[in-house]
Amino acid sequence: MDSIMKRSLTKECTKQSGKVVLLQGWVKKIRHLGNVSFLLLRDRTGVIQCVLENELAGYKVDVESVVHVIGEIVETSKTELGVEVLAHEVKVINGAEPLPFEINKKKLQVGLDQLLNERVISLRHERTAAIFKVKSTLVQSFSEFLIENDFIRIFTPKIVSQGAEGGANVFKLPYFQKEAYLAQSPQFYKQMMVAGGLERVFEIAPVYRAEHHNSSRHLNEYISLDVELGFIHDFYEVMQLETDVLRYMFQQVAKKCEIELQLLQIEVPVITEIPKITLLEAQEILKSKYRKESPVGDLDTEGEKLLGKYVKETYNSEFVFITHYPKEARPMYTMQNKENPAITDSFDLLYKGLEITSGAQRIHNYELLLASFKEKGLHPEKFQSYLNTFRYGCPPHGGFGIGLERIVYKLLELTNVREASAFPRDCTRLIP
Repeated sequence: MDSIMKRSLTKECTKQSGKVVLLQGWVKKIRHLGNVSFLLLRDRTGVIQCVLENELAGYKVDVESVVHVIGEIVETSKTELGVEVLAHEVKVINGAEPLPFEINKKKLQVGLDQLLNERVISLRHERTAAIFKVKSTLVQSFSEFLIENDFIRIFTPKIVSQGAEGGANVFKLPYFQKEAYLAQSPQFYKQMMVAGGLERVFEIAPVYRAEHHNSSRHLNEYISLDVELGFIHDFYEVMQLETDVLRYMFQQVAKKCEIELQLLQIEVPVITEIPKITLLEAQEILKSKYRKESPVGDLDTEGEKLLGKYVKETYNSEFVFITHYPKEARPMYTMQNKENPAITDSFDLLYKGLEITSGAQRIHNYELLLASFKEKGLHPEKFQSYLNTFRYGCPPHGGFGIGLERIVYKLLELTNVREASAFPRDCTRLIP
């Protein structure tokens, strides 16, 4: 009978009263009360109660087994859905062994390591699943907004000959008879495709940083939401684009993830305009208001947190752009400021006191870029295929990259950024 029936999902059952349906999913819980049993079946859309009577009463099945149930949808005031299933048939598709921990609780009572080690199990908890539904919606809306605004999605190599950031934080790997690296960023390729005439491009892809951090904020592999656009007037245009993108992303999450946000008890902020503070101003605020000294040309973790607090109190904003970093603190392709060549037309975006974005206007003139490479002590001949891009007419351009897991981590108020990755990679974790 089930071989010719189309599977129904839990969320569809509210509109199918009186119909006989086929449901398939996991056994969340089963209770036996005399001559009747109640089986809670979970699928990707929710949970529904199945009533097992007569010969099905007392049906034995282990929690988290995969089952199919055929039965009639009936209305009831006793369940949250307002319907339940009077089961005609129950079959185990695949049984489950005893679980390593209990998942039928409001919150998982396990440590982070076990939660990640037993990821297949922890993902079945509704709060954990909610994280990844929100994450998926953020990615989808990022793509939607950019495509609607005439951006083209690109796909760039992740095995490269040189690190785009010019630093030492790269993963080396043998590549036949050559030495190669995992890409820190799609930066070079974004610029090359803008110069190639596509003008507006974006990518959603993993990037790799060989940084020996073991904090709640760092991953060695994460998803970067990258954007680059040509024919800009200045880097303020790039910041405005990011503001518009984030506004749309958060609006869509609030609209499409109501159940998940309610479950996680999260209120999505409404983004209007994001305040801008120069790095120098930020450092002065930290010193005068919090007696906090900052490292030369940058902010440290504590400084970012304090600025997040200051901006919330002063501007009622959870976001702030920190602008005009010094040349020595930015990559070689960053455009220097016209009025003050010692600083750059660059920015970081902080969200709730954590950097989630770096961006800038880029150098589009070949001679200036060549000089910048030499000034940084880099060997231009190693980057010639990239540098040649700027010899044949390249428009003024800029862009940014958003760390996806960091924005999920902060938006959903998680305790660790690893919770925002299904299978995180840090300096100690390589499996699962």
